[in-house]
Amino acid sequence: MHDLHFRLAAEADAPVLVRLRDDAAHWMQHNGIAQWKPGEMAEDHFLRRMADGEVWLAEADGRAVGAWELWWDDEPAWGPQPPVAGYVHRLMVDRASAPRGSGRAMLAAAERRIAEAGRAYCRLDCVSTNARLRAYYEDAGYAVVGEQPLKDGGKGSKYAVTLLEKRLVVSADPMS
Repeated sequence: MHDLHFRLAAEADAPVLVRLRDDAAHWMQHNGIAQWKPGEMAEDHFLRRMADGEVWLAEADGRAVGAWELWWDDEPAWGPQPPVAGYVHRLMVDRASAPRGSGRAMLAAAERRIAEAGRAYCRLDCVSTNARLRAYYEDAGYAVVGEQPLKDGGKGSKYAVTLLEKRLVVSADPMS
């Protein structure tokens, strides 16, 4: 496997993020997964997420092969919560060029970042009807902890999501 390198996305990466998201949406549609639609998110979405949280790129051989968003709260899915978790959104893999295992490697990088911030949980959600994605996350060590039947994802309609989390090892000493 080629080495993956992770870095925070910059404004200039917004078109790449749109491409990754649209390619993932096309793949989902082709494989009968009703979750994302091509063209749903433009550059302004990713620019807002960069301003409000963190957007990460995964690169292999100098090419962006994946990305994810890291949020520090997620009230639409999880409601008000104490600051004990980081929330992964839009985990995207370029299936044409990403090395095998890139999705898990990106999850692991997000988990490390969350633990480094002193938070004990990595949380995420997926559309409740997406059994394939739910199984993927469960295989990666995430446990189903609930359902949010009426998540408002800002797209004009509400939908049900499955809530998953993974307990992280957080060092008491950030220097260790």
